[in-house]
Amino acid sequence: MAKSKLVHIVDEVPALDGAEDIEGPLVLVVVLDGFLDAGSAANRAARHLVEVSTGPAPVVATFDVDAFHDYRARRPAVTFARDHYEDYDAPRLVVRMLRDAGGTPYLLLHGPEPDNRWEAFARAVRAVVERFSVDLVVSLGSVPMAVPHTRPMTLTHHANNPDLVTVESPWTGEIRVPSSAQVLVELRLGDWGHDARGFVAHIPHYVAQLDYPAAAVALLEQLELAARLTIDLTRLREEAAERDGEIARYLEENDEVADVVRALERQYDAFARAEESGSNLLATDQPLPTGEELGREFERFLAGLEGPDDDAPGSSQGGSKA
Repeated sequence: MAKSKLVHIVDEVPALDGAEDIEGPLVLVVVLDGFLDAGSAANRAARHLVEVSTGPAPVVATFDVDAFHDYRARRPAVTFARDHYEDYDAPRLVVRMLRDAGGTPYLLLHGPEPDNRWEAFARAVRAVVERFSVDLVVSLGSVPMAVPHTRPMTLTHHANNPDLVTVESPWTGEIRVPSSAQVLVELRLGDWGHDARGFVAHIPHYVAQLDYPAAAVALLEQLELAARLTIDLTRLREEAAERDGEIARYLEENDEVADVVRALERQYDAFARAEESGSNLLATDQPLPTGEELGREFERFLAGLEGPDDDAPGSSQGGSKA
């Protein structure tokens, strides 16, 4: 078994040490706050998993945050109360044991994405995977994309084992993108013979800085299928409906931003028609906004959210990303 000085793993976890009695695979869900979390979708999904876990959510592994966290780049919050400091919000990178609606145990690795020592972090995750005989690692993430919120959520499926990718990818070529600790973990686990797959939700760029629970719902629906888990999504779906209503009311009162959304709808529909017909996805007969237009309207949208208009999405309690 792989060992690491950068993670402390609980010696005895009866519910997991009898993993042969668990129906289906033992799954480790990975959600790291940072790069792959547009719309706070992955983070909200992770919080929801903890909230709806049936029974306690004990910590079964703790990573050495001091070895991975850049405190000057991401300074933890602390409260100053009149003449003293209190409630220091220490970053934590932990693995919890959760249970789905049917009582099936699974693991959740959640916390701030390491700022450094990614290779060491990957080895520490390997130690957790091999200590608990994890069968499958599933990562959740989200990125901003030029897609409208009025169309079905799209996701990118990926895995270090091609047999795990059950949905045909719309991407026909290669693209170089910035990496992340979460991505490296998936690559290294593949090198070490451990299956890992993941889902990245595509967040409308104009709401990427807001909490966007619809994407969290989409991610957890995919997790249910991949991990054979049953998760109560009622509360999250209610949040998603409320946020969609806020966005719709805002667009009704802001024609220029609404025009951008309509252009994205035309683009989405053109791509969908092309995909159904098997033709080139790059439709050329649709009027699309330029990058400059998207950027300008995105700034206008965010400025509107920060204004005094109570109908703007994000103005309700808990609407903006902390």
